[in-house]
Amino acid sequence: MHWYPLKLTAHIRHYVFGDRLIPEHLHKPGLPDGIIAETWEISDYRDTTGTVTNSSLAGRSLHDLTLTYPDELVGKGWRGPHFPLLEKFIDASHMLPVHLHADDETAARVHHEPNGKTEAWHILWAAPGATILAGLKADFSRQQLFDAFVAQDYDTVMSRYPIQAGDTIYVPGGIIHSFGPDALVFEVQQTSDLGQMVMPTDLYGQQHDQKQWYANINAALDELKTHYQPRPNPGLTLETGGNQRTLCCAGPYFALERWTLTEPYIEPSHPQRCITLSNVGAPVQLEFANGTEQLQQGESCILPAGIGEVRLVPESEASLIVCYVPDLQLDIIEPLKAAGYTDRQIQSLGEIS
Repeated sequence: MHWYPLKLTAHIRHYVFGDRLIPEHLHKPGLPDGIIAETWEISDYRDTTGTVTNSSLAGRSLHDLTLTYPDELVGKGWRGPHFPLLEKFIDASHMLPVHLHADDETAARVHHEPNGKTEAWHILWAAPGATILAGLKADFSRQQLFDAFVAQDYDTVMSRYPIQAGDTIYVPGGIIHSFGPDALVFEVQQTSDLGQMVMPTDLYGQQHDQKQWYANINAALDELKTHYQPRPNPGLTLETGGNQRTLCCAGPYFALERWTLTEPYIEPSHPQRCITLSNVGAPVQLEFANGTEQLQQGESCILPAGIGEVRLVPESEASLIVCYVPDLQLDIIEPLKAAGYTDRQIQSLGEIS
């Protein structure tokens, strides 16, 4: 198989919290009119799995390729029921529901799903005064939390933090959270869509009756975890010539980096893992053994594990979001320690032992 950068169809969701930030800020082509709350750029979740749009594998689904070529696509020795990363642009023009996602243990025990949903948000744009709600302020009783959620008094029990472009927030499964209004976010997560919401309306703005609303709150409280306090983090930067790599977050399921390129950059061959690229800046040319591919603003792609060395050539200053499943010691800890960062700084990026 001659591997190349794989571009996929995007799955669109029209939740009530969205508006037009994705086409307006990212100039992503081909989007319909009306509310665009989320575009799932890389997805192998059930019927949202992407279909390849370019070159010889066009028309094949990401799910099909993942099962057929796990070593060459995802990474040598990898096996799993689906591609391990799900990535989105999210328009939080309005506040997202206050909600949480199951962790792995809860996903298996309660929902009979292969994994939960740890996620991270990378802030692409935020209006002055934009904030997130993430985690609990203290060790509240279940009744105190239930009463606060019924009163919709989230700030009484949840921590609120200001955000700005460039921040990243790592959110393990089970941690209650929300963000918006007035923010544009890139999200990377485990491949899952499990969620429990505590608000009186659904994702489309429809009102729940009281019985359903209270049942939703109790289901969220059953899955709530308190072991981690998410906070906005500017990341840790490594510089090479005119290029910058900012390691924004990392944990056992994914790492997220922001690359700013002003000159060509060579991504070496690493058959143990693939990487994904999402372009939020100027066009970039990708040069690989079997050809070239252009990645425009608002586009995403997968660089398969078997692609070999890839040379990235920016037209001007390029800005890319890069995700992969890391070897935490080799990919995160060692390069950051070599650059002089402390253990405490490195551990602030997420769940890093």
